[in-house]
Amino acid sequence: MPETPENILEWLDKSQTLRDEITAFPLAAMAATLDLPTELEAVPPLWHWLYFLPVSPLSEAGADGHPKRGGFLPPVPLPRRMWAGGRLTFHAPLKVGDKATRQSTITGIEDKTGRTGRLVFVTVQHEISAGGELKIEEEHDIVYRDNPAGSAGSAGSTPEKEPAKAPSDETFSRVIETSALLLFRYSALTFNGHRIHYDYPYVTQEEGYPGLIVHGPLIATFLIDLVRRQFPGATLASFAFRALRPTFAPNSFSVCGKASDDGRSLELWAKDHDGYLTMRATATLA
Repeated sequence: MPETPENILEWLDKSQTLRDEITAFPLAAMAATLDLPTELEAVPPLWHWLYFLPVSPLSEAGADGHPKRGGFLPPVPLPRRMWAGGRLTFHAPLKVGDKATRQSTITGIEDKTGRTGRLVFVTVQHEISAGGELKIEEEHDIVYRDNPAGSAGSAGSTPEKEPAKAPSDETFSRVIETSALLLFRYSALTFNGHRIHYDYPYVTQEEGYPGLIVHGPLIATFLIDLVRRQFPGATLASFAFRALRPTFAPNSFSVCGKASDDGRSLELWAKDHDGYLTMRATATLA
């Protein structure tokens, strides 16, 4: 029986504590996937998403590949779940060998109706610590939505009638080539069973998308990698991003950016092969 908004709101303020050891292999595997040097002693920004992974039995997977609804996250009775965006503050890097703790709390649940039907937004706050020191603060936005009639909608927001074109005033950029193998590797590294990223018949026939969907967190990771390439040696203090439209493999996409006059504040965005804006982000350098 479908949950009512009142049932869902019972999950507000729910907390969860997870512990993990920062081991070297996930970092080396991620670096190899991005064609970067594999000898790492510290966790690059956003690569903490390789740890504290939710482990659930295969028998408890839903039709979309996600774990069945309930548990820590509220059992929202909507078929689509997407990573809509987030806001992060980086206090100090996690290092290989650290025994880390992530304290998570559901801080927001918003139930509303958009052009495509019902939408439920869930905000989760994470605090990651190691050695008694707060390393990362993160707010993670998740959106649940109906299957839209006709074409597939956007990941992370109500779809626009006319897709927005990306800005054209970037001062640095990079083209990213996508492939089913890239998406499979990232799904494996993050223990993400969501079939929209690797199961072409499912994503096209069951969910109505034109192709495999590039993970929003992976696009965000490429945005941060762009910053690293443009400002080698700089330390990232904060990062915020919002997914606006899906990006589909095997098409390429571009990550773009421009800096403020003092070089500390960055405006970042991603655009698909047609030039449509797919993600907006901001970053601050220490």
